Amino acid sequence: MNRKFSAFASLVACAIFFGAQLSLVAAPTVRAEEITVRGRLARTVEAGGWLITSDSQKYLILNSRRFQNESWFRAGAEVEATGETKPGAITIYQEGIPFEVRSMRPQSSGGGDNRRDNSDEAGATEATITFKGATRVSVTGEAIIQAQPDTAIITIAVVTQNASASEAQAENASKTDAVVRAVKAAAGANAEIKTSGYSLQPQYVYKQNEQPMISGYIARNSVLVTMSELNKVGGVIDASVRAGANNVDNLSFILRRDRPARNQALTEATRDAVSKAQTLAQALGGRVARIVEVQEGSAARPPIIYNAEYGRASAARADTATPIEVGSLDIRSQVQLVAEIETRP
Repeated sequence: MNRKFSAFASLVACAIFFGAQLSLVAAPTVRAEEITVRGRLARTVEAGGWLITSDSQKYLILNSRRFQNESWFRAGAEVEATGETKPGAITIYQEGIPFEVRSMRPQSSGGGDNRRDNSDEAGATEATITFKGATRVSVTGEAIIQAQPDTAIITIAVVTQNASASEAQAENASKTDAVVRAVKAAAGANAEIKTSGYSLQPQYVYKQNEQPMISGYIARNSVLVTMSELNKVGGVIDASVRAGANNVDNLSFILRRDRPARNQALTEATRDAVSKAQTLAQALGGRVARIVEVQEGSAARPPIIYNAEYGRASAARADTATPIEVGSLDIRSQVQLVAEIETRP
């Protein structure tokens, strides 16, 4: 019995030993391998990752952040990278052979790889575009676009004076009501008319060594007229003066629907800034590598303002139509741009 058991135990031990040997032979050995890869930079399908794609293979750059601040590091750039493959690395990206890059440099796109001989260093030096460095420049682009205004804004006032406050107020109310009705008729249904200011103030007489004395009261009612029919502006001023207005405090033309003109001015200002950056790059013997920053400056849209003498002149010559020439507006735009310039040695 003991002999049989010993023989059986020996057979089991042999089986375990040979099985283990077979398992060790069957298991593959995974080793890191140092290689030099030449290809184009490309983004992974999942956001944030970078690949080097060659004709036959893709390599997932494990330490891409180390090189992303380089001006030449961008999708489509041809590079040469030296490092180790990491077959056992676990990543969130499902593309390419994991590759830890030790060094990377840009390559020319003129087929330098085909001219390489057995000396990799000599070939790399011949095919690589080298730069002295990157210089950042700040430029300002400006543009002025002329546009026709689409809205007129008129401020018309009625001023009355009387020794009695109530009389000054009553007379002003009557005249202002007549002015508003006349303006509505002359400006048309689309005009917006509203009160923009009202005041009733005493007038004083000053004598030496005496307290100021009230000599009367002045009432003032201002009406703001906003209208889009610019050809009626002169008629509105004339109608208001005939109805009792004795001041036209302000007349201005603006562009309410200014988005198309502003966009055009901004586009031309940006082009102007880019052109200036390219001119600087050419003067430095390089090229604009990338635009680092763009900011829109203050955009000025000054209105066309006419002198307030229109009202008083019309009041003196009520039988003469007030001439109004609208003119055009200057829409200004400004862009500040920071560009990175690469210069060759």
